[in-house]
Amino acid sequence: MSENPVSEMSFEEALRALEEIVTRLERGDVALDQSITLYERGAALKKHCEARLNAAQMRVEAIRLAEEGTPKGTEPFSA
Repeated sequence: MSENPVSEMSFEEALRALEEIVTRLERGDVALDQSITLYERGAALKKHCEARLNAAQMRVEAIRLAEEGTPKGTEPFSA
């Protein structure tokens, strides 16, 4: 398992690390203290992934269409 600082991970790296942690915890063969450590790292990875997704979402632009249906320009994404 990668022990890189979470803040330096790409979204994909963090997601892979989070999936690995979930798999290890679901197996149930990890000692209690290690489970707690894994859970805490998983929580940090989840938070990091959510922040990266939110930042990406804010950068997405929606195409605006004129009344006749032709592209008119772009506008910031709004959910």
